[in-house]
Amino acid sequence: MFYTLAGLLNGSLVLVSLLGIYAQLNTIRKRKQLSSLESTELISLNQAFVSYFAYLSFFVYGFSISPFNHYLVWPRLAASLLTFAIIVEIWLDRRNFKALGLFAIAGCSLIASVVFMLAGGEINDQSKLISTGLIVVVTLFLAQGYAHQIYLIIKHGKTGAIDIRLSQSILIKDFSTVLLAFSMGAVEHWPLMFLAVTSGITKLVIMYLFYWVRTSPIALNRAEGADA
Repeated sequence: MFYTLAGLLNGSLVLVSLLGIYAQLNTIRKRKQLSSLESTELISLNQAFVSYFAYLSFFVYGFSISPFNHYLVWPRLAASLLTFAIIVEIWLDRRNFKALGLFAIAGCSLIASVVFMLAGGEINDQSKLISTGLIVVVTLFLAQGYAHQIYLIIKHGKTGAIDIRLSQSILIKDFSTVLLAFSMGAVEHWPLMFLAVTSGITKLVIMYLFYWVRTSPIALNRAEGADA
């Protein structure tokens, strides 16, 4: 019963987080219509890429365990698709080799993951071990990606095209993911908690920086210097 409630809560909040991802995507597209603005200004490609893989790793983990975890799989697939759309927008805006390379890797991994799920096959301990390792690696890269995003905000003293609603919605989702991991068995499913706690901490820092750029003289000076 606790697992069902936690799963429904987490699935619902992941769907809510989709609104945050869509808000970020919408902000980019609105800025795109204004030729005076860089549509993806200060949005870290590293952060977007590792966020995409964080969602994708949960998606893979969800169909690699037994029984198949619908609460993890379908909401994360939707989030992966939306985050991939942000990566596409970054590539279209910047048109550099790095953006093209990460766009290609993200696209190929998305197709491969969906094909792997549809192919079915017997779920075994080896596949679970691979998906667990994937989450741990992605968590480390996620910390690096968000550290880069935090660095860009502090360096420039402004948030640019970053939408705070994305961090707010994902933070709520992260709390519910920790609850879901507890309901599934914290000892066995600790990778879910590891990723969710790491993600939540970085979202809190970014949300604070939205306040910092509005109130700090240091941020104001850096923003004026960047715009000069």
